[in-house]
Amino acid sequence: MGNASSSTVDDLQAVEIHHWYKKFMIECPSGQLTLHEFKQFFGLRGLSEQANSYVEQMFRTFDMNKDGSIDFMEYVAALSLVLRGKIEQKLRWYFKLYDVDGNGCIERHELLNILKAIRAINGCDRDISAEDFTNRVFEKIDANGDGELSLEEFVEGARKDEEFMEVMMRSLDLTHIMTMIRNRRHSV
Repeated sequence: MGNASSSTVDDLQAVEIHHWYKKFMIECPSGQLTLHEFKQFFGLRGLSEQANSYVEQMFRTFDMNKDGSIDFMEYVAALSLVLRGKIEQKLRWYFKLYDVDGNGCIERHELLNILKAIRAINGCDRDISAEDFTNRVFEKIDANGDGELSLEEFVEGARKDEEFMEVMMRSLDLTHIMTMIRNRRHSV
């Protein structure tokens, strides 16, 4: 009996992946999603310089093999993380996304620039400025006070600070993108 339900789950996942593959190949017949196509695919045009930098950083984190494009496996891995990933996996991915220079820590200016970019893309519905919010995050979660957030500080701080966690989750809110994919999927 357990095998029957497992088979059904596997069948559903296989059907979903098949739909994702069809959608991916319609949008990217070459099988490779470039940065330009990534921006067009997600309707990211006319962005500010900071928002554009954030989108490029997001693209680079999805491009796991660093070949300058996202193939179907990278695409599925990214969607799977965003849609089904556990909080620990997402926090590690956010850390990688926010660590723009890749030095293993997030500096104040990196977080500030990311927050400004997120606000430029998603709109700002907060009373607190990006600068003040960044300062507040560092005051609360920079445990050793060195002006940088290590992976451990970042993960632990995010788990303890609901407001920071909410901002991060919204920074990668792909609800509108998933709606677009589903709508196109039904028309395929």
